[in-house]
Amino acid sequence: MAGSAKVAAVEVEVAGHQVRLSSPDRVIFPGPGYTKRDVFEYYLAVGDGIMRALRSRPTTLQRFPEGIEGEAFFQKRVPARGVPPWVETAEIKFPSGRTADELCPADLAHVAWAAQMGTVVFHPWPVRAADVDRPDEMRIDLDPQPGTDFADAVTVAGEVRGLLDELGATGFPKTSGGRGVHVYLRIEPRWAFTEVRRAVIAFAREIERRRPDLATTSWWKEQRGEKVFLDYNQMARDRTIACAYSLRANPRATVSTPVTWDELADVEPDDFDLRTVPPRIATIGDPYAGLDESPWDITPLLEWADRDDRGGSGDLPYPPDHPKMPGEPKRVQPSRARPTDGKSG
Repeated sequence: MAGSAKVAAVEVEVAGHQVRLSSPDRVIFPGPGYTKRDVFEYYLAVGDGIMRALRSRPTTLQRFPEGIEGEAFFQKRVPARGVPPWVETAEIKFPSGRTADELCPADLAHVAWAAQMGTVVFHPWPVRAADVDRPDEMRIDLDPQPGTDFADAVTVAGEVRGLLDELGATGFPKTSGGRGVHVYLRIEPRWAFTEVRRAVIAFAREIERRRPDLATTSWWKEQRGEKVFLDYNQMARDRTIACAYSLRANPRATVSTPVTWDELADVEPDDFDLRTVPPRIATIGDPYAGLDESPWDITPLLEWADRDDRGGSGDLPYPPDHPKMPGEPKRVQPSRARPTDGKSG
C-alpha cells in the first residue's frame, strides 16, 4: 500500500568504518516520536563525550529492537557470528566465575553499530580492557528513596563534594537521567573490585554520619526511610551504571548528563534529552573533559574502612546474585531475621 514502504537501509561512515543503519524510520521513543535514525545521529553528535565514557571499557548493551515500549534485554555477549570484523571485545568474568566477551568500544563506530542493533542505554564496566579486574573508576550513586527527590540527591552530592575536597580528590557529577545523581572519580587501577567497593562503603558511611537526616547506607529498603541511598553495591563486580551521555529508556528520552558542580543546584533531569544535549556539548564542551587527568589514590578510604572494621562496622550485604563473600553479614531482611541468624547487616 502507498505510504507503507519501508525506508531503505543506509551506509554511514563512522571512524573509518562503514556502519549499516537499517529501518532508520522505526520509532524508538513513541512519545516524542524519535526514530532509530534519531538515536543513531544522537550518539554521533555526542561522540567525544560518549567515547570518553566507553573507550576500552567492556560494555553491556541495553537493547530495545522494537522501541522502548517493546521487549528489552541486556546483551552481555557479542554474537560469535554476523558481527563486523573490526568490532572489538574484552573478556570479563562474572561473580559466578562464568565469562563473556563484551563489546569494548575502540572508536565511535562501535557505538554506532550498537545503536544500529537497537541499543538505547550503554552500561560500561568501571575497568579498561588492559586490566578487567582492577577498576580505574570509582562511582558514587546517589539514589533518592520514596519521599525524596532529585533536589535531595543534589543536597547529598554537595556533602560528597565537600568530603572529596577534604580528601584532595576531584569528583565529577552527572545526572542519572532520572531522579538520581552520580559522582565519578578516576582512580589508580591498583585495587580489586572488593577493595574499591570497601572504599566506597567507608566514604558512604562518612556521608551518612554527616547527614544522618538525609543519607543512608542501609541495603534493606525497610530501613532506608525517606533518605538518599548511597548505593555502594554499584562498585560490586558486574554492577554497571548508565554512562555519561547515554540515553535512558524513558518516555522523555532523557540523557545521563555531566554537569559542573556550579550547575548542579540549578538543573533538572528533564533539562537534558536527545534534542538538547548535542547543542549543549557543542557549545560548552564536556564537563567530564578533565576526568582522566589526575587518578586518585584511594588509600585514605581503605584506612577509614580498617577503622570502621575495628569499630564493629564491617562489610555490608552484596547483591543477591553474588556468591557469599568472606566477612559479609547475613543476607536476611531485618524484619524476617531470626535470633539464630546473627548479624543481619
